[in-house]
Amino acid sequence: MADRGSSLAAHRAVLGSRVRAQLSYRASFAADLVANVAIGVSEFATIYVVFSRASTLGGLDVWEASLVFALANVCFAVADLLLGHVDRLPDHVRAGTLDAFLLRPLPVLTQLATADVSLKRLGRVGVGLAVLAIAWPRTAIALDARSAALLAVALVGGTAVFAAVFVVAGALQFWLLDGREAVNSITYGGATAAQYPASLYPAPLRWLFGYVVPAAFVAYLPVLALLGEPGPPGLPAWLGWCSPLAAAALWVVALLLWRAGVRHYTGSGS
Repeated sequence: MADRGSSLAAHRAVLGSRVRAQLSYRASFAADLVANVAIGVSEFATIYVVFSRASTLGGLDVWEASLVFALANVCFAVADLLLGHVDRLPDHVRAGTLDAFLLRPLPVLTQLATADVSLKRLGRVGVGLAVLAIAWPRTAIALDARSAALLAVALVGGTAVFAAVFVVAGALQFWLLDGREAVNSITYGGATAAQYPASLYPAPLRWLFGYVVPAAFVAYLPVLALLGEPGPPGLPAWLGWCSPLAAAALWVVALLLWRAGVRHYTGSGS
């Protein structure tokens, strides 16, 4: 127990030193932060232009769609900050450093998640929160206890969904060492899908992003629940309260796949 505690303290110290190192290079950090903000703003501009040209699209007006964008961006950016580094697994496999992770008393996933930190992701979080603050007063959603509770459930559940997606994508790279672009289609593709109303997609894609890669649970369904709208066929709005359950189910799959991947790994010297 003492060894585990000292190992955790060592990881916290290393993580803290990396955070301080990024903040010490203020010009570089500021440039990265501004770049991430610019990416988020450009993505929101696309959504705003598309939805502002019609009174409603997919059952939502421009500000309601902006809420979907805001929730999806905040959840994805926080999950990316926490577990986005897992997609560097092939680099550790090629360099042989994954073997060192296996010898330490902490789970490999924990070590990979804390191996680095990119504070520039906070720029996307800021964009999402800014859009949320601007769009909310322009909708018919009352700011009451129910709405606050649903918003909290959506943020926690949506972040957990994307975190599990990152673990799934990382686990697949135990078998696909040159498959980063392929697994990016799961992570970043899921993030893009979550930014738009699922009602815009044909039925097969609605089921895919509802029950396979549950991107619809991140933002679209919670916004429907906030608005009191019924939802498209196969995706009733009350599921907006169930994003933590969707995240829990996906985490079970992610951890089983990760465990199978670690067992599949045979070491850099084999």
